[in-house]
Amino acid sequence: MCWGGEGLVVAMSETGTAGRRRLVWVAAGAAVATEAALVHLGRTYGSTLAERRAWLPGDEVVLDPCVQTDHAITIDAPPSAVWPWLLQMGWGRAGWYSARWVDVLLFPANGPSADRIDPALQDVSVGTFIPDGPPGTGCGFTVEALEPGTALVLRSTSHLPRNMRDRARLDWTWAFVVRPKDGGRRTRFHFRSRWVTSPWWMTLGGRFLVVPADFVMARDMLRGVRTRAEGRG
Repeated sequence: MCWGGEGLVVAMSETGTAGRRRLVWVAAGAAVATEAALVHLGRTYGSTLAERRAWLPGDEVVLDPCVQTDHAITIDAPPSAVWPWLLQMGWGRAGWYSARWVDVLLFPANGPSADRIDPALQDVSVGTFIPDGPPGTGCGFTVEALEPGTALVLRSTSHLPRNMRDRARLDWTWAFVVRPKDGGRRTRFHFRSRWVTSPWWMTLGGRFLVVPADFVMARDMLRGVRTRAEGRG
């Protein structure tokens, strides 16, 4: 088949258009696959199926969550070495043990997470308010349940900006559970988050934006606790 100059240009143009379309579809497919992987990791990182199905302290607070995430890690230290690090968490307290660059970039006003146990921050009981933002924001958690040495459950209904609280709902819990492993020489640390959100756009944003970000933040927190409890900080 012989092509004239004009026919060749048209054919090349059509081929280029088809190629661009294929590229768009490939890029879209890759983006969807990446998002799906991050959502999966954001909901399950480090946890086993049995852990995700288990009933934990705090589950009774949010009985029918829109979203549940479970993250877990094994720590080469007994639960007694892990527990004090959990009691002192919070804004203006010991931080959340996120990576140093995260503390500096996202929470500069809060300073880096603590690398030592502060006895002054160990007095925590049901009803204690744990800040999660600067003074005046009212953002934070209340200790909903406490099983000394085993489980700490935090609850918040205050994480939405004040001007959104009459239009949307966010009620969530964080459960931190430590279990002895290998005869008590090691610890299995399980972190579960359960949310109830409304309206639909809050739920959608939580599932597809917050959950992937939670993979990074929760992973860093678990690793931060492990490093400190093992004395490697």
